[in-house]
This record gives sequence, structure tokens and C-alpha cells, in this order.
Amino acid sequence: MEAQERGAGEILFTSMDHDGTKAGYPCDVYARLCDSLRIPVIASGGAGTIEHIAEVLTKGKADAALAASIFHYGEIPIPVLKDALRKQGISIR
Repeated sequence: MEAQERGAGEILFTSMDHDGTKAGYPCDVYARLCDSLRIPVIASGGAGTIEHIAEVLTKGKADAALAASIFHYGEIPIPVLKDALRKQGISIR
């Protein structure tokens, strides 16, 4: 809330307990955060599957999702992820 009040345009929130685990994002935490802020929230920490990313963007209400190792190690090609999210009706750029 303080960052928003000081003029932040968005928040990159990393769940350190989930970062690097590839076990999914803490969607309940993101949903509460997104409900309490007026600025976009980027979820970070936990991406391991396409379903994890879709879930944080829907159930978790995040405006964007950050993923690193799944792309760095070629586990999920970006075009495959984008296509899967589009098929679920999730808006992507």
C-alpha cells in the first residue's frame, strides 16, 4: 500500500517461499494483494507449468506473471505458453 501511495506504477511481488520451487504461485496471497491495490501486480516465484501461470492470472488475479527457469531451460517454449493461455481466454501480449 505504501509503494502505491508513493506513486509506484506497478508492484513486482516475489514469493520467496515459492521462488525456484516450480510448485506454483501462492494464489491466495496474490488474490488478496490484487484486491487491496489499484495498481497492476506482477506475480513472481513458483512457475513450473502452464497451469501454474494460468492459475495465478485467474484465481490469483495477477495482472502479469514472471517466469524464468522454465524458459531458460527450455521446459516450456514461450509460443506454447502463449497459445495455451489464449485458448483459456486469458489475455496476453
